[in-house]
Amino acid sequence: MDQQWIVETINTIASMGADESGAANRLAFTVADKEARCYVASIMESLGMKVRIDAIGNVIGSLEGAEPQLPPVALGSHVDTVPHGGHYDGVVGVVGALAAVGRLKAAGPLRRTVEVIVFVAEESSRFSHSTMGSKAMTGSANLNAWERAVDSQGVTFPAALAAEGLSFENLKQCVIAEQTYQAYLELHIDQSKQLEERGAAVGVVEAIAAPTRFKMTVTGMAGHSGTTPMHDRYDALVSASELVLAIRNIANDHAEDDIVATVGNLKVYPGAMNVVPGKAELWVDLRGTDYEYIVESLQEIKDAALSIAEDYETPVTIEMLSADKPVAMDEELVALAEKAAEEVGVEWMRSVSGAGHDAMNMAKITPAGMLFVRSRDGVSHHPDEYAAPEDIEAGVQVLTVMLRRLLA
Repeated sequence: MDQQWIVETINTIASMGADESGAANRLAFTVADKEARCYVASIMESLGMKVRIDAIGNVIGSLEGAEPQLPPVALGSHVDTVPHGGHYDGVVGVVGALAAVGRLKAAGPLRRTVEVIVFVAEESSRFSHSTMGSKAMTGSANLNAWERAVDSQGVTFPAALAAEGLSFENLKQCVIAEQTYQAYLELHIDQSKQLEERGAAVGVVEAIAAPTRFKMTVTGMAGHSGTTPMHDRYDALVSASELVLAIRNIANDHAEDDIVATVGNLKVYPGAMNVVPGKAELWVDLRGTDYEYIVESLQEIKDAALSIAEDYETPVTIEMLSADKPVAMDEELVALAEKAAEEVGVEWMRSVSGAGHDAMNMAKITPAGMLFVRSRDGVSHHPDEYAAPEDIEAGVQVLTVMLRRLLA
């Protein structure tokens, strides 16, 4: 499982769900997403791994070691994508994990069991909830919210599970006990420019920023665009526009605190050119590496919403979707990653992840570590997303050394 195999395997997965432009479209629980998971499962079986599917659809491949009573080491990532996304986000981690296992197996018997996990629904694009597979596994799922989750086509999350022969009622069966694993490792592309700007091929992740997500609903009054005078309008879209700017300004004010905020989706009702908007819905993603600053920024956004609601006489309600806390990676695994990078002889640096990952959930039940590989221009969630084969190989080599030491 050399560098060429890694590139070819990534390209094969990239073809699943690709649109005419070549962009990836493997939203969670779609046909293309399942095709990719099944393909990875076939690779696991070719490596002699026993494959099982848990109650939410996570694919888990297990290669038994000489002492199976010892807690196994787990590696993982995801293969689902955002709409019109790139080829490397998540996939590098899955393919890299398989390559590391394959290389160590070829070198001789393993003492500990090793497992590779393909987590489902890491991206929030379909059901507005992220890292669903690892949340289900670690007992972090908000099942009440998940039961109500609906995609843009009106398909509920329970219905999407049922389409794969899975049952929402069985999700609690996914939960595994703390310390089931000795450790969890995840390889991923860097979704920023930090490695590229510092000339490092590999990043040793110290901490992962956590997303706080919420839906804001602005209620105005619909009216005829030609007969409703400007002074007598309760335009929900105008208020929503003020909210978008307020959220951006609040994030800018906290830029030195590593706070970022995005209004990634905005819906206007009734959505006709000749009708004053009567309602607007905004979906907001707020992130940071310091929980206190996240809380502070969120409160400022709530205060701004209240002020805008009063100024325009358009009530604003906020529905919290998720509020994860930033997670520090295990210090011993950070040190192990640094030693592994030195042994391999690659340029590396410590880094912080502004994006959420399955590793932040796995850290709740086991020591977790994470590696980044350099990406071009830090572009991600976009068709131009790219990581050079030699950089991916560098990350896989570091991952392999870490895994070898943990399995010994």
